[in-house]
This record gives sequence, C-alpha cells and structure tokens, in this order.
Amino acid sequence: MTAKRIRRIHGFTLIELLVVAGIIAILAALAVPAYGRYTYRARRVEGKELLLRIAHAQERHYATFHRYGKLADLGFADPAPSAKAHYQATLELPSGANPQSYLATASPQQAQANDACGTLAMDDTGRKTPPPSDGPANSNGACW
Repeated sequence: MTAKRIRRIHGFTLIELLVVAGIIAILAALAVPAYGRYTYRARRVEGKELLLRIAHAQERHYATFHRYGKLADLGFADPAPSAKAHYQATLELPSGANPQSYLATASPQQAQANDACGTLAMDDTGRKTPPPSDGPANSNGACW
C-alpha cells in the first residue's frame, strides 16, 4: 500500500502579503499628513500662550506704571522664545515716554515655520490679528 502523502504548507501567499502591504501604504499616506496638521496646531498653542503671557505681564506693568513696557521691563528676553522655542515673540511700542498701546507678535521658528498660519499677533485691546506686514496672506481668525 503506497499512499502519497500530500504535505500541506501553512502560510500566506505572495498575493495576500501584497494586498496587506498595499492597505498599510494607503493608510499611512492618509495618516501622515493629518498627523502633521495636528502637530502644527498643537505647537501653535505655544505661540498663543507666549502672547497671552506677554499680555498679562503688560497689564500688570500698566497697572503699576500707567504705561506699557518693553519685553525687558516685563522680565522677558528680547526677542522672547516660547517654552520649546517653536515661536519667538517681539513687541512693538509707539514712540514716546509713556506708550499707551503695543503690538506683540509671535513668529514661528524651526519646523513650525512651515505652518500655514504664520505669525500670530495680539495688541493691547486683546485683538488677535495678523501683523500689517503679513496682510491678507495671513488669516489668523482660523488660526486662533
């Protein structure tokens, strides 16, 4: 009695592996850009936080001295880096001995420089606007 034994091999075929690799490639192509947008948005919070800290320090300074101060008067470096250095803030004061207004801007640095929102700005009234140099190219309404 001679019986041929058929040996069954367990595993995946090449087609099955290629289908799985294709699905993974499609998912990665969709996920990576979305992840990039979320990281820009998360880092943008750092720039907003820096501007809000400057605004609070300005109001404390104004309450004491009845004028707005320079970054050095507020205890910041000039220009002031954000916590993780993704933004750098500058402060514009009108000329004169007792400035009664200011414009604080936070410019993106390093990898954040590619963010579509660009420079964030806040003035003494709390208005969040693009700085005049950016004009219509920067719509901070969606970025704030």
